[in-house]
Amino acid sequence: PLAGTASRIRRWLLIEHAGPWGRDGLLDARLPEGVGRGLRELERRTDARVLLIRRIVGMSPRGVTCVAVDTAEAWRGRIQIDRIEDALELDPRDRTGFETAPGPLIVVCTHGRRDVCCAERGRPLAGALAAAFPDLAWESTHVGGDRFAGNLVAFPHGLYFGRVEPGEGTEIVRAYGEGAIARLDRYRGRSSHPFHVQAAEVALRQRLSLERVEAVRRPRSRRDGDLAEVVFDTPSGAHLVRLERSFGEPMRLTCRSAREEPPPLWRVTDIRPTEPGGTGSR
Repeated sequence: PLAGTASRIRRWLLIEHAGPWGRDGLLDARLPEGVGRGLRELERRTDARVLLIRRIVGMSPRGVTCVAVDTAEAWRGRIQIDRIEDALELDPRDRTGFETAPGPLIVVCTHGRRDVCCAERGRPLAGALAAAFPDLAWESTHVGGDRFAGNLVAFPHGLYFGRVEPGEGTEIVRAYGEGAIARLDRYRGRSSHPFHVQAAEVALRQRLSLERVEAVRRPRSRRDGDLAEVVFDTPSGAHLVRLERSFGEPMRLTCRSAREEPPPLWRVTDIRPTEPGGTGSR
């Protein structure tokens, strides 16, 4: 199942680099000496994910495009730097270093050196988006969940979509630009939320047919081991979602997997209206 599988990342720093990227998106990319290690240290220092991105068609006309994102607050900032080495001085937590950028930005994972599925399924999706939205769509290094390729992430909210076919991608991006989530059957979750909250949100949206991005808000959750409760505010009032975690049958989780592993699964056991105060959080 797709629901509840978005990588848990709140802050991002997206850096333009045409490639090649290599097996490790930072350490094996063809970057100037020491830049890959420096960007990995930047990740540790700022608790952010650094992605290398490239335009699907052409290059930025001037310098290197860098984008900072806070998915919890749906904020996106942008800066042009002269050299990719200058990215080492950036801090995605410090918004004063970026110019706030309105509107969406879309990345499609095409990191074939990491996992061949991302190239085989991601590149046709990226090509379709380039034709329809040349200024919005970028290719990227690994975003997480290779088995769900083609993977698309919509910023600034950090909404993950998986198993997206080329014809479906344009529908998803067009709806997101209008503040909605199309193809809930392809929706994996929001990256700033824990996995059980992601799974609860997807289930509630499907149950109540809630497609507006802001229609499911302010999650309050409580988890006790393999059991969890999440309350969301919706236009029709607060709703409680109860879930239980289990593990699926062992499987190869990526094309490169050498062994099978059981994937964790959050199964929804109940959805019901509740009091506005909802459950406590911890």
